[in-house]
Amino acid sequence: MSPDDGALRAGWEALLTSLEQDLAAQVAGSATGPDAESVTVAWTEPTGLGPVPRDLVGRASRLLAAQRDRASALEAERAAVLEHLGALRAVDATREPRGAVYLDASA
Repeated sequence: MSPDDGALRAGWEALLTSLEQDLAAQVAGSATGPDAESVTVAWTEPTGLGPVPRDLVGRASRLLAAQRDRASALEAERAAVLEHLGALRAVDATREPRGAVYLDASA
C-alpha cells in the first residue's frame, strides 16, 4: 500500500465514521424529539477519495442500507403526519363559527 493509498483509506474511514455518527444522532434525535441545538447542515459530496477500498465496502454497504431504512421510516412518519393533518382539517371544516364574525363599530 502506497502512502497515497493510506491517505485515501483514512479519508474513507473518516467519512464513513462521520456519516455513521450523523445517522445515529439523527435516529436518536427522532426518538427523543427535536433538540434546540440540532442543526441541519447541507451535505456535499467529498472529492478526491477515489473508489471505496475493498475492505471498507461492507461497512459502506451497511451504512447505505441503514440510511435507506431511515429514509423509509421518515417517509412513513411524514405520511402519518399528513394523514393526521388531513383529519384535523376535516374536523375544523365542520365547525360552525362561534360568536360574531363582524363587529359593527359604527352603531
